[in-house]
Amino acid sequence: MSVAVEVPPVGALLRTWRERRRFSQQELSNRSRVSTRHLSRVETGKAHPTPEMLMHLSDNLDVPLRDRNRLLLAAGYAPRYQDHQLDDASIAVVMDGLRRLLDAHLPYPALLLDEHWDIVDANAAVDQLLAGCAPELLEPPINVVRVCLHSDGLAGRIRNRTEWGSHLLQKVSHRADRTHDQRHHELAAEIAGYLDKTDVAAPLTGPVITLEIDVDGTPLRFFSTSATLSTATDAALEGLHLETFLPADEETRRRFDQRWTMTEGSAAGPAPGIGAHSGPRPRFTTPP
Repeated sequence: MSVAVEVPPVGALLRTWRERRRFSQQELSNRSRVSTRHLSRVETGKAHPTPEMLMHLSDNLDVPLRDRNRLLLAAGYAPRYQDHQLDDASIAVVMDGLRRLLDAHLPYPALLLDEHWDIVDANAAVDQLLAGCAPELLEPPINVVRVCLHSDGLAGRIRNRTEWGSHLLQKVSHRADRTHDQRHHELAAEIAGYLDKTDVAAPLTGPVITLEIDVDGTPLRFFSTSATLSTATDAALEGLHLETFLPADEETRRRFDQRWTMTEGSAAGPAPGIGAHSGPRPRFTTPP
């Protein structure tokens, strides 16, 4: 027995996205060059938008690709954007390119994450950071934000946990505001629960926020960069982001450079639990 799901009219969906962006009709009109009269008629169902009008308004409202498809469907049009699984052959060349960037970043850690911060793949240097985490946290899908702040994960080894946790909370909350994805809101609430409200972050003294973590008893410091596919037309690819970590001091650089020198040229299959790809691919490994 199937249950019909009522889909809101396209005008109501557009109004919801306008309100989520905290735009008045006038502000959206100024941005999109569409008259407030026509916007009002579309939102109330008195005018039916063309697919081109829907995409134009979506651009100005920064609507994610999956939700653009929902707008098109609500208006009676075919979806415009694909939404493949990440192991689909049609996007294999993109995934292969991103994985090559992971290994090109060695000897320093790099991760490929999906839209919910679950690890899609990672290079061998990440293994050093995850060593010692509870096995259940490393069962796929591995959520890197949860691993960082969970008491059975890296929380006990991150020296500036309050500062780094606040940074992660800000990133997840920002994405939740953009996507209005329930999983993003739930992850933001989970992160907030890990942070002690009585803790006060130390004053920021450096040019960037760093991750300060103990690895084998040695304090290491990294700063991170994040890259996305700005030209994605597949909803699954839109949420992917490459997180790379670089040494923030000479001790951290020396440690990873030395390990790379010791292991350069060796190869193995992916670390257990890391990577959503099927089949082995060359991996540089670090000594135990």
